[in-house]
Amino acid sequence: MPVVSFYPFHLFSLSSHPEKQRLLTEGLIEYGLWGLFLASFLAATVVPFSSEALLTLLIAGGTDPLPAVLVSTAGNWLGGMSSYTIGYLGKWEWIEKYLRIKRGTLDKWHHRLYKRGALFAFLSWLPGVGDVFAVGLGLLRSNIPITAIAMLAGKFLRYVIWGWLSGLVF
Repeated sequence: MPVVSFYPFHLFSLSSHPEKQRLLTEGLIEYGLWGLFLASFLAATVVPFSSEALLTLLIAGGTDPLPAVLVSTAGNWLGGMSSYTIGYLGKWEWIEKYLRIKRGTLDKWHHRLYKRGALFAFLSWLPGVGDVFAVGLGLLRSNIPITAIAMLAGKFLRYVIWGWLSGLVF
């Protein structure tokens, strides 16, 4: 089995390299729930990775659905909270360099995020805009406990619904 580099800059190019993504997925499957945790964490950042696919593969392969959903939720939530923390620290260089979110994009969302922070934290699982929501909430210094709970609830519901739609949970 080829060695897959986990150096973050190699991961940013996954979307344009299906072979790299396949190798990474295969490698993460071998680590079971730990691999699922890592995949879920990465999926909550701007790394284009499908933690849902890995969740499905693991459950279909015999992993108990409840721990799999809980591990996916924990990894994805911690990944989202890391994006929130980067926003909270307010270093534009980090946000643009590591999260690849332009300042103009966050400026555009500022007013919307400010008025409905808990809703946007709940929706931070959405592809494409979820990272912007998490970073923006951090920049706005939104209430940490409310943001954390709303984000956790949204990400948990995401994986429960995914498991249900794929026929693997319930």
